[in-house]
Formats: sequence, structure tokens, C-alpha cells
Amino acid sequence: MTGITASGLGSGLDISSLVSQLVAAERSPAASRLSSRETKLKAQISAIGSFKSVLSNFQSSLASLKKTDIFQSMKATVADDKLFAAKAENGAQAGDYNIKVEQLAQAHRLATPADQVFASTSAVVGTGTLTFQFGTYDANTDSFTTNANKSIQSVTIDASNNTLAGIRDAINEANIGVTASIVNDGNGYRLVMGSKDSGAANGLKITASDPSLSLLAFDPTSQSDRDTKQTLAAADARLVVDGLTVTSASNTVKEVIPGVTLTLKAKGDAATSLTVAQDTSETTKALETFVQSYNDMMSTVKSLTAYDAQTKTAGTLAGDYNVRSTINRIRDIFTSSVAGASGAFKSLADVGISLQRDGTLNLDSTKLAKALDSDIDGVASLFARAGGTTDPLIRYAGSTSTTTSGTFDIAVSQLATQGSYAGAPISSLTLVGSSNTFALKVDGVQSGTLELLAGTYTSDQLVTELQSRINGDSALQAAGASVSVGFSANAFTFTSNQYGSSSSVEFTAVNGGIGNRLKLSVGAGTAGQDVQGTIDGVAATGSGQMLTATSGKAAGISVEVLGGAIGARGTVSQSNGIAQQLDNLLTDVLGSDGSLNSRTESLNKQVRQIGDERDKLDVRMSALEARYKAQFTAMDLLVSRLTATGNYLTQQLAGLSSSS
Repeated sequence: MTGITASGLGSGLDISSLVSQLVAAERSPAASRLSSRETKLKAQISAIGSFKSVLSNFQSSLASLKKTDIFQSMKATVADDKLFAAKAENGAQAGDYNIKVEQLAQAHRLATPADQVFASTSAVVGTGTLTFQFGTYDANTDSFTTNANKSIQSVTIDASNNTLAGIRDAINEANIGVTASIVNDGNGYRLVMGSKDSGAANGLKITASDPSLSLLAFDPTSQSDRDTKQTLAAADARLVVDGLTVTSASNTVKEVIPGVTLTLKAKGDAATSLTVAQDTSETTKALETFVQSYNDMMSTVKSLTAYDAQTKTAGTLAGDYNVRSTINRIRDIFTSSVAGASGAFKSLADVGISLQRDGTLNLDSTKLAKALDSDIDGVASLFARAGGTTDPLIRYAGSTSTTTSGTFDIAVSQLATQGSYAGAPISSLTLVGSSNTFALKVDGVQSGTLELLAGTYTSDQLVTELQSRINGDSALQAAGASVSVGFSANAFTFTSNQYGSSSSVEFTAVNGGIGNRLKLSVGAGTAGQDVQGTIDGVAATGSGQMLTATSGKAAGISVEVLGGAIGARGTVSQSNGIAQQLDNLLTDVLGSDGSLNSRTESLNKQVRQIGDERDKLDVRMSALEARYKAQFTAMDLLVSRLTATGNYLTQQLAGLSSSS
């Protein structure tokens, strides 16, 4: 604002002060109205922020309830936990079990002979190649059978690592599933080697390519005096579950009881009991949090929207359409039945959660506990997004948060298949020479060069050897690609363990006896196929065994077709429970395009407009100030002239009076 400096010399008035007061008086009502509006708007913006915050907290309480996992919690109780521990996963098979631990699993351990000790860890042993095979030794037949799931591994020993310590380090650094250490037994140093994995199928056979390393060799079927000796035999764990004998390569035993993991600790002379039962504590806690979170939200809503009759003041968001609409939509979900919910529970009231007159929820713990005990799956379908199929060979795999509830027909026109390769009928099971190498692609992943050792095999031995070599390849393992090798009609077959159009087996290199005697040749086999079919009469997308509806009412539903016949295959049902419906609603309301963000943007726009109006008021007041200044300056000039004239006339009259 331009400063007014007129002194009021003619009128004697303080024009600057007078103009300032007049302009201030003119500005005050408008400025007050703008400030009042701005304060109200900012209070509404803050209140909507508070409302969004409690809505977000309420949505967080739905995270576990919208999934079925929280309703499938199980607990396992062991009578004598010194023998084993037990952990039950969600959905584990409930029941009471009698379990006896007869033997713990044990990893194979070998040590160099006691009469061939070394004076120091730096003592030179020899050079050459150590080849490690994993497998099972059968004392009855005095035979060693290679583990088809583990590849043969080699470690090269040369002048850089030919000491006892060097060999130990070379084995450990090779990371081939074998550990090595050095032990001083009081007489000297000995090398101890063992399989990292326990179990009878993980026993070791060690071959030395040079006599200087023969001290480290171990063949369970033929041991010389100088060979490494067995200190601990490879052994499976053995336990008896309800009278049935079970073996395991590991002391961590999974799926003997579906969904339960046993960790064996000690051999027991007697059996002990295991109880697997539903654990409703987590479910109850989640539902209590849900009710409390909603009530906390309603407490905040009440403070923002209530009218105080005594003070005659209304809450900042009293009558706000967005708040009223959101709360009404939430209550509609609370009081509506859930379409597609299984069991007898169709609404919140059925499980002990009721809406009170004051808008809060009340939880009847006794009624909830009874519902959870009688039909926890029914409670799950009331809250979570759930689904199921009528065909046991079709598994419900999931859906999206926006999938429509309902029951939809499934039809399969093509089953998924695995890529495979079939060789020609073989001429011999004997491999000679040193060029029995091959390479292949599995599911599009190229292996390294693989080699079979020369020798005479049985068909079963070659099946095991081929599968072991292929599945042990590092490139294939890294990509998760593997095969199953078979032998039928006098020919070898190789089948990818993956289903679908990306499943394939292709030989890219074949040398020596692999081609001549095993009758394998470079070339691709038969590619796998994806499942094909419809869901709700609309063509679905197939990927491997997974069939997914991408359009229509069933869009988002996925099922896994494990087998069966071509044609109509029953139905898949989908229900969106209360927690899922609320989550969808709140995601919409709180989203960037949601009603609350739109309302906030509208209020912010109005605040910005007030700023514009203030700028316009400043311009208007500046103009008014300039006008007042001009007017009072003109008045002051006129008063000054009149004063001068008056003074002149007074002097003239005084002169006339004195002359007379």
C-alpha cells in the first residue's frame, strides 16, 4: 500500500492517520469474512485428513481377515517335547497321533585311517582328481546305488592345494555337498569328510584318479587297508506313527501328517502323543482388533460430525455428504448377507458381531467362540475372499480383489502336457572310451557339457545316472529346470518336470557312446501344451496347468487343472466376504480418484481462491487509499487558500478600521 504523507497544513488535520483509518474500516469486514472462510476451510481439510486416517487404520485391521490363512491356524502339542518338536501349518490335518522315534537321521562321515596319520596339516598328500558320488549302500547285496537327484562332483588337487589343509579347503570351497575338516586324534592329523545332507541315500563313494590320493578313496563295496574308513554310516530317521513305520533322510520330517513338520531330537524307548487342533486364538484376536478399530473410527467420526446442543456448535464435518455416504456404505455391508458364503453364517450377527444404536459394533465373545468351534470354514467364507471347486482334480487357485461373487461352470478342452524327448531303441548298455558326453536344453535352458563314465550298466543304473547328471547341472538348477528319465520299449525317455508350452527337452550335443549305444541324437522332442478351456462359458487363458478367466463375470478366477477328462468339469465358486468387501470400498474411497481426495482438492481450491480474493482486496484498497489521499489533499489545498484569503481580508478590514 502506498504511504500517505500529506501533512494537513491547510486544514490542520492528520490526513495520513485519517486515510489509514478510513481504509482500515473499509477493509475490515471483507478481510474478516475471508479469514473466517479460510479458517473454516482449513479446519474441514484437517478434519477430512483425520477421517481418512481412521479409515486407513480400519482398513489395516482387515488385512488378515480378507485372507483365509488366519482362519486356518493350527497348533501342535507334544506330550514329551524332548523327543521331537512339532509345528502345524495353516490348514494342517487335525487329530491325535501316537509317535515313537526309533532312529535319528545321520550324515555319512569318513576319516583317513588311524595308522596313516599326518605329522602336520601342511603335510603333502598327493595330486589328481577326487570324484564324489552320492548314493545308497545295500549291505545285503553289497552294492552302491547312485542317488538320481544328486550329480557326481569332482575336485582337482594340484601343486597349489596338495597338502592336508589344502585338500580340506579345496573340498569345502568347491561347495559340492561335502564337508571336510582336520582332526588331531592324539597320534596325528586325520582328514574327516562327510555329506552335508543326512540320509541313507546321501552316502559317499570317493574315487581317486591317482595312487597318491588313494588314501582318500572310499568304496563301500571294496575297501583296502589304505582307504578312508567309515566313522558314521549314512542313515535315515525312522519313526512309527500310529503303528506305521516312516523313514526320512532328514530329522526334519514334513507331511507325514499333512501340514505338520516334526523336528526329531532324540531316540525314545516309548511312544509319545501329538495333538493337532484348531487354533482360534489368532482368529479371535483379529476379529477383536477389527471391532475395536471400527469403534475407534466411529469415535472420531462422532467428534467430527456431532452437534452440541448446549454450546449450539456443530462438528467440523457435520452434515458432510462424503462422511455420511462412506459410513452408510460400511453399515450396509455390515447388515447385508454375504452371497456365496458357505455354512450357516451369512451375516456379522450370526457370529456374534452386532451393530449398536450408537453406530458402534459389539462383540459377543461366547457366540463368536461357538461359531469358530462349530464351523471355522463358514466364518472364513463370511469374512475372506474364498473359493472352491466341485471337481477333486481341479484346484481353486485364487482370484483378484474385484472378482464377482458367484458360481461358474468349468469346461476343459485340452489338458496340460509336459515337454519330452524319446530316444531310439538302444543297442548296448556298455559305454566305452572317454567321450561319452552330451548337452541339452530343458525348458529352454542350456546345460553345460555332461559326461557318463565308461562301464557296463543296467537300464535302472543308467536311468539314475542320466537323471543325476542332468538335474545336477548348475545352469539347470539355477533356472529350476529338471527332468525325469525313464526307460520303456528298450529306449530312454526324458520328460520335463514342468507343464505347458514353455516345457521342452532338446538335445543340443551328443558324442561317442551316448549316440551310438544309447541312441540319443541332436534334436528337439515334443513340446508341452498349456491347458485350454472355459470358465462361465468364456474362453480362459491357459498357462501350464493354470486356467485363468480374463473376461466376463468370472474375470480374475484361476483354477489349476491337475488331470481328469476333457469336457464339463463341474463348477468353481467365489465369494467376497465382509472384510474383502470393506477393503474394496475403502480402497475406492481412499484412492487418488476417491471421493475424499476429490473433496480435499475442492477445499484446497477454495483456499487458493481466498488468496486471490485477498490480492484483489489489496488492489482495491490501494486504489481507495490513493483516491482518499487525492481528495483530502485537494481539500487541504482549498482550506489553505480560503485561510489565506481570510487572512488577507482580515488585514484589509483591520487597515480600514485604523485609517478611519
